[in-house]
Parts: sequence; C-alpha cells; structure tokens
Amino acid sequence: MKTGKRPPARSGRFKSGPAQIVTEFTQSVSFDRRLWVQDIVGSLAHAYMLCSIGVLTGQELVEIQDGLFKIAEEIGAGKFKWRPEMEDVHMCIEAELTRRVPAGAKLHTARSRNDQVALDMRLWVRAEIEQLRGEIRELQRALVGFAERHLDVIIPGYTHLQRAQPVPIAHHMLAYVEMLERDHGRFGDALKRVNVCPLGSGALAGTTLPINRELVARLLKFVDDRDRPRLTMNSMDAVSDRDFVVEFAAASALLGVHLSRLAEDLVLWSSSEFNFVRLPEEYTTGSSLMPQKRNPDVAELVRGKSGRLVGNLMALLTILKGLPMSYNRDLQEDKQRLFDTADTVRACVRIMAPMIEKTTVNEEACAMAAGDPQLLATDLADYLVRKGVPFREAHHVVGAAVALAEKEGKPLNALTDSEWQRLSPKFGSDVKEVFDLHQAMHRRQTPGGPGIREVRRQLKRWQTVLGAK
Repeated sequence: MKTGKRPPARSGRFKSGPAQIVTEFTQSVSFDRRLWVQDIVGSLAHAYMLCSIGVLTGQELVEIQDGLFKIAEEIGAGKFKWRPEMEDVHMCIEAELTRRVPAGAKLHTARSRNDQVALDMRLWVRAEIEQLRGEIRELQRALVGFAERHLDVIIPGYTHLQRAQPVPIAHHMLAYVEMLERDHGRFGDALKRVNVCPLGSGALAGTTLPINRELVARLLKFVDDRDRPRLTMNSMDAVSDRDFVVEFAAASALLGVHLSRLAEDLVLWSSSEFNFVRLPEEYTTGSSLMPQKRNPDVAELVRGKSGRLVGNLMALLTILKGLPMSYNRDLQEDKQRLFDTADTVRACVRIMAPMIEKTTVNEEACAMAAGDPQLLATDLADYLVRKGVPFREAHHVVGAAVALAEKEGKPLNALTDSEWQRLSPKFGSDVKEVFDLHQAMHRRQTPGGPGIREVRRQLKRWQTVLGAK
C-alpha cells in the first residue's frame, strides 16, 4: 500500500496542535460524517475536473478514484475509523485517502472546506427533499384511500371545536391532502434553489487556477430542465449561504404543523367522547397502571414532534441572523438542526401513512353525531333566503328557532308547524324536508364544497393525480 503524509487539519501557521478540550469542542465528525456519501461523490467530480485541466494525471485520477471507492466501501460496512482530531468528515476522508494514495494530497487543489461543505449539504438536502416528496405522496394516497372507503360517512364539521355543519368524513380527510399538496409544492420549489453548485468558490474568493465549474455541476447533476449547469454567482454568498437549509427547515416545520393537526383530529376522534374512529392496535399503547387504556401514542408523538421542527427552524434563523460575510464557524451548528429536522419530519410522514390505512370508522357513532338537527341550522336560513327573506333576517329567525327548541327541550326538527309559523310566516309544511341529511348533502353543489357529488369529483381528481387507481 502506498503511503503519504497525513494532511493536517491545521496549517503550517501553527506550531502546535489544539488543546484536547478544544478538539473535543470544535469537532463535528461525530455528526457531519452523515455527509460521507456526498463528500466522496463531490471529491470524485472534483478530481475528474482537476484531471481535465491537467492538475492530476490520468494515473493519479485512477488512484484517487480507487482510493475513494475503497474508503466508501469501508464506511458503508462500518469498518472506517473516524478520527475526531481531524475535525470533520472532509478531513477524515481526505487524510485517509492521502495516507493510502500520495496523489490524494492534490485533491484539495482549488477548493476549501467552505465550498466543500456547502456542496455536500446541497447534495444531501437535495436527496432528502426528493425522498420526502415521495413519502408525502404515499401519505396522500393513504388519505385518499381512507376517503374512498368511507365516502358515504357523514360527520359534524367543527368550528371552535363546536359542531357546525355536516360534512362527509372523506371531505374532511381530503382537506389534509390539499395541505400536503402545498407542502409537496413547497419542497419542489425549494429544490430549485438547493440545486445550485457552489464548488469552485474556494474559501470565499475563488481560485486563480483555470477550473471548470460547469463540468463539476454537470457531473453532480446541478442542471436546469434544459440540462444547463446551475452555478452560484457570488463566491462569498456561495460559502455562507444557508438559505436552502432554512427553507428546508421551514417547509418541514409547516409540514409538521399539518401532520400535528391531522394527529390531533385522530386523537379526538378515537376518544370515547367522539368514538368516530378506531386506531389500529399496533399504533397504540397501553397504560402501566390502567389495563383498559388504549392510548394514541403514535399520533400524540407526531403532534409533539412538530415542536422540534419549529424549534430547529428558530435555531437555524438565530444562528444566521448576526453573521458577518462570509463563512463563520457558527455555521457548523446548522447540521444537527438540519439532520434532526429531516429525520423527524420523514419519520412522522412515514408512520402516519400506514396508520391511516389501518384506521377504521365507527359509522354508527358518526351517523348519530351527524344526525344532530342543529347542524342544518344554516340550511334553514338558506330555506328562508330562497323564499325572499334577507339573510340577516333569516339568520335571526333561525336563531330564535334554536332558542325555542332548547326552551321546549326538544330537537330543532321537532318544532310543530304552528311553532314554525309563529317564528316566520315564510315557513311552510315543507320545512321538515330541510332536515333530510341525505338531501342536504346533495344540495351542496359548489366547487370545493362537501356535497357528495363534488366530493366524488375531488376524489377522482386526486386518484388521477396520485395514481391511486
């Protein structure tokens, strides 16, 4: 095996190494080694470019490639020794490469760890976004499948957590599909700004060597939809920009909020008080004291983890807010927040999909709740409007009807014809037809509304978009 000098993490400017406590405090390899795939891929592209401009010979390129492939194989197998004294993933890999391959000492030509880490992080975030968008689609499919299975189930829709108007449970769940579609779009939009190549920016001022940034960008697929290379256009911005990390964290935090709201609905609906749904047994837990309990722990944890996502976003913004141009070591603190955000949001999305797929509906409980005639109070006002009564007056009359029913201790639809007539002469014997829930759902024809016909149309649209059928 060929050997060479190990490139130091500190330059010849220093006469001694850092104190042990400083090494422990400043090292990042304990967490940034997650970037090892991206670091090796970036190094392979950089080496190829260096060979193309004559910095490396063909033989040196082959030796570097072979060395990097072997290191990658060892890391993947868990056999690579990470050295904290080398500070980070970049120096650990480069040092080991140079120990094995003397030509490895040339690999860092025309690059800095500043543009190297910016590259690695963009590659990493790009891959995470692409996978997360696919996982969002899976959750959407699970929600669409739930909606299709329970299309005819009606529940109360709520405002202020008070019963408001009847809606199909499918319409309720499709609302989350819409939310997730915005999330999917936000990540897709963020991907455009992630997919820009910073390599070649050096520490902050580029290089005097005739590097070919476009070649590196093409090799690493930093290209637009017309296959044109996408490069950062300011070297100082390139090495200090973490907007793409913040955007990822922000989109993840909002996705987490949406997941938390869905989880909250499931927690409520699965309670004895609502009893609309039954969560799958394998996604619930028992109590250490109370043997009858069946707790919605998975949904509660999804709800709770949204706080971590919001917290990580705030931490990233706080890290960045006071930094002068250009690179500062504070930026090392972005990775743990980024990694935790990606791990957390993807875990939440992945676990929600199968839980939704296996959740069952208590149709009897839903029907009982949806049978509350007060849910159709607004329909009563519409009934009067169709008979020429101004809406505000109709609203007042129906409010009086609700108060009368409560005073008499009977359901709204049990008022007598004479009682309706005393409230308004516009009420006829056909007023009782308003309380036919089936007809009430068919009367709702507006686009995007909860009418059965419209919900079927939206369901079909989503099945087409998602390839659910």
